Amino acid sequence: MKAEFHIQNRQNLYQLMDPGSVLLIFSGEEVRKTNDEYYPFYADRNFVYLTGIEQKQCVLMALKKDAETVEERLYILPSDPMAERWTGRRLKPAEASDLSGVRDIRLISAWKTDLHTILAGGHYSTRAGGYEGLYLDLYRADPLDRNRPAHDLLPLIRSDYPYMQIKNANALLRKLRLIKAPCEIEAVRRAEEITKEAIEAMMKISRPGMYEYQYKAEFDRVLGQYSPDGPGFPSIISAGANNFCIHYYAYTGQTQDGDMVLNDVGAQWDKHTTDVSRGWPCNGRFTEKQKLLFNCALATSNHMFEIVRPGMPMADVDATIRRFNAERLVEAGVMKSVDEVGTYMWHGGAHHIGYDVHDVIETPERIAPGMIFCIDVGIYHEEWGIGFRLEDNCLVTETGCENLSRAIPRTVEDIEAVMGKR
Repeated sequence: MKAEFHIQNRQNLYQLMDPGSVLLIFSGEEVRKTNDEYYPFYADRNFVYLTGIEQKQCVLMALKKDAETVEERLYILPSDPMAERWTGRRLKPAEASDLSGVRDIRLISAWKTDLHTILAGGHYSTRAGGYEGLYLDLYRADPLDRNRPAHDLLPLIRSDYPYMQIKNANALLRKLRLIKAPCEIEAVRRAEEITKEAIEAMMKISRPGMYEYQYKAEFDRVLGQYSPDGPGFPSIISAGANNFCIHYYAYTGQTQDGDMVLNDVGAQWDKHTTDVSRGWPCNGRFTEKQKLLFNCALATSNHMFEIVRPGMPMADVDATIRRFNAERLVEAGVMKSVDEVGTYMWHGGAHHIGYDVHDVIETPERIAPGMIFCIDVGIYHEEWGIGFRLEDNCLVTETGCENLSRAIPRTVEDIEAVMGKR
């Protein structure tokens, strides 16, 4: 993404903020793994969305003085030759400015002093230049999640600046991230191309006796030819009975002749990820029962790409997937009634993608152009030992929708052809 994209994202956010308010967004910090080792740093996606920077211990500060005037600052780590010798070079101020479009670059050591200067004036009129509100991203996916820098700052704000009104920056960012810009859509398209090559590579080497970690190694090998970023999320690659664990990460199973291989994977490009699922028989040839279930999922997916269009209620996507697939399973003789669908469909059928694989967005009431979400049809028949999902990425257009992952083999015939069985 170019700096202009991040500049526009910030301008869009500032327009939603109240006058007389301060915004603080943190890039985050490393998480310790063990002893003297840390997990690879992964920058907060809202910070990246606003700045394009993926460096630890950075802060974006914006001061909205009135309806039109915003002052912004970016605080970064200083140069440190010894630290950089061990963990890599840090951004120089000019580089941070070029990436983000923020002109006022300061060292991270100054941000708390600057914040005190800004907030210490007390609760006074915004007409006099004071600030009454502080926007922080305090979102937690789970109440037990560890604190992030904004959470750690909150007690200090409440004790030292009790007159400041804490406001929810996350709610505003969720609104903005829902509709993708053209450059984001192009990034997802490129990620789809890489994902296609990697999934086909797994199909081509598939054979009975392979371990799940060997499939994963092939997927990672292909992604490694394009960038160092790897997958956009931990790959789910399983076989046989392991397919009945929806989020499976062990990679220790070995395929037996006739097993289905399930993968739920996605490359990322320019910080945007895909999310594609395909299932295939490890020996390259579908059994009649596998074909029966796969074609039910395929018919459901195709139906969704025919009917999704602007104005459709978002809640109808998941509901329609379940209803239509249940009807296909009844027609196929797998179920006696659509009321049995919960036995074979275990999870939802739609979620948005972008900077996150389950993108942090405000769930819309109705579908609109520029949204990208998954059409995910999972079927799990434990009695038959068949579990898989068919998941594609749906871009909503002005008149309908486009299947961004349609080129990745998604029919029985195309999968068998790639695997050399036709």
